[in-house]
Amino acid sequence: MSKPQALSGMKVLDCSQILAGPFCTMMLADMGAEVIKIEKPNGGDDTRGWGPPFISGESAAFLQLNRNKKSVSLNIQTEEGKEIFLKLISESDVFVENFRPGSLKKLNLDYEDIKKVNPKIIHCSISGFGKTGPYSNRAGFDLVAQGMSGLMSITGTPDSPPVKVGVPISDLNGGVYAMYGILSAYIHLLKTGEGQYVESSLLESSLAYTVWESSIYFSTGEIPSPMGSAHRLSAPYQSLKTKDGYINIGAPNQSNWERLTMAIDREDLIKDAKFRGTPERLKNRVLLEKELEKSFTKKTTQDWMEILEKAGVPAGPIFNMKDVWNNEQVKSRNMDVLLDHPTAGTIHNIGIATKLSGTPGVIHSPAPLLGQHTSEILNQLGYEKTEIEELRNKGTLK
Repeated sequence: MSKPQALSGMKVLDCSQILAGPFCTMMLADMGAEVIKIEKPNGGDDTRGWGPPFISGESAAFLQLNRNKKSVSLNIQTEEGKEIFLKLISESDVFVENFRPGSLKKLNLDYEDIKKVNPKIIHCSISGFGKTGPYSNRAGFDLVAQGMSGLMSITGTPDSPPVKVGVPISDLNGGVYAMYGILSAYIHLLKTGEGQYVESSLLESSLAYTVWESSIYFSTGEIPSPMGSAHRLSAPYQSLKTKDGYINIGAPNQSNWERLTMAIDREDLIKDAKFRGTPERLKNRVLLEKELEKSFTKKTTQDWMEILEKAGVPAGPIFNMKDVWNNEQVKSRNMDVLLDHPTAGTIHNIGIATKLSGTPGVIHSPAPLLGQHTSEILNQLGYEKTEIEELRNKGTLK
């Protein structure tokens, strides 16, 4: 018998597209929420067209972000479309969208409008800069948010041009903070019966990650710069060259530092005044890196991994995507999930990163085809087959 899911009973109406919103609603769906994805009839979510790669005509990007959801193709700019939309709102707990602020107001579908239909609704808006402020009407993109949040000023190496984080961290974190807000509001709803408006912006969600850098600026006025793989507040804590590549070393405290020096047969470094404590090692980081690489370049990464693991020194190799998905630890944690898609066939999805013992997440269905569930959902709303066909002929549905 399958275990219950934590968010079973939550109904989410999802009008978001691309990444931040779909990532948020995917995580809610993984934990049991019913997510109805509203897509425009002409093409659907823009991510459906992103590629290559495509798998039998389906965007690999879209397939990765929209599992466990139902797709309804609906033009909410028509009167019939608005009527259907508001009926869905009346039955939903959560509404998620990433329209530019003000867009829904023009359609008379903003929070003030929809809460008249459902006073308990939780309306979550994900935008580039938030609902207020001088930039509120600007379009939001991950790259722009990375630049304006300071992330690109601290990423890369000291002599490199601007470098973004390797993954779309602003979009992804915008989705995570949206989910955080939704779940907080949902707990409040269950306690009091009160809905509310929730905001998440790419700018603020990125800025929230600058914990060390902002603390340095606030306390000293110093403007942090890129440091490659090194840590701002401890050393050695970075990538070091080996005989056949690189290895990540984490020796941020004194006990790990001393174990490291003994493991690589460099106990002389413990006695060296330039490396005695963390402040000294930070001050002389470049020299420390050179000293350590004198030893690390004598053996392969795998040789050092075996030595450091025995010594209890935190360390790890630097994997590419092939390495990751063939790694024994990743395989043991059910992070590569196979799904059967009606047109793409067997596809791989990234598994659920959060494990719950009593109410675990479940990946039960692949990303839907455009409008795959339109008839099903409209039937539930009371629409007859002839009415649905008429709406399709008008372009309200696909």
